[in-house]
Amino acid sequence: MPTVEVFNMTGQKVGDVQLAENVFGVEINEGLVHQAVVMQLAAQRLGTHATKTRGFVRGGGRKPWRQKGTGRARSGSTRSPIWVGGGTIFGPHPRSYAFSMPRKQRRLAIKCALTDKVNGKNIVVLENLDFAAPKTKDVVKLLKDFSVDGKALFITADFAENVEKSSRNIPGVKAINSSGLNVYDILNHNKLFITKDAVTRVEEVLA
Repeated sequence: MPTVEVFNMTGQKVGDVQLAENVFGVEINEGLVHQAVVMQLAAQRLGTHATKTRGFVRGGGRKPWRQKGTGRARSGSTRSPIWVGGGTIFGPHPRSYAFSMPRKQRRLAIKCALTDKVNGKNIVVLENLDFAAPKTKDVVKLLKDFSVDGKALFITADFAENVEKSSRNIPGVKAINSSGLNVYDILNHNKLFITKDAVTRVEEVLA
């Protein structure tokens, strides 16, 4: 059962916490994690690309020349795909790129991502995380106290408005609550800050 240190918001150690082995200490399945990331990014694609087939191109209602006797190839419309200004064959059309994974696989992928952070010592458990008012400099000070200069992800048990507003103006820093935990955000940030309450909430859901 992995054991990590617990810190306060000033970077001082206040104790230790044991993480659930079946959530923060599972065997990492890289293929499953990759599939979860692809699924999440695919769902974000707009899929609004569109091309016009010969039925949607304006014009072409009149037959260019008679069927026989001209010596030229038969042609019924100037908007045929082989003509300049004609329609497009097999072009992209609006569609959704989203696909789904079984719930157990999605949860296992999150466990693998969390385990990777624990193994790399890139997870910091905070006793609590909240600010009196939304101030960006409070988050900057917190990151400085922990000597973090890369991307950081803050995870709270419930939605913390001041934390979210204080961190959203800093490039590479993001704040979410435990219900919005996802594989992409975990892997896309170098350091993971999670509160003790959020750890308990995550273990209750994923265990």
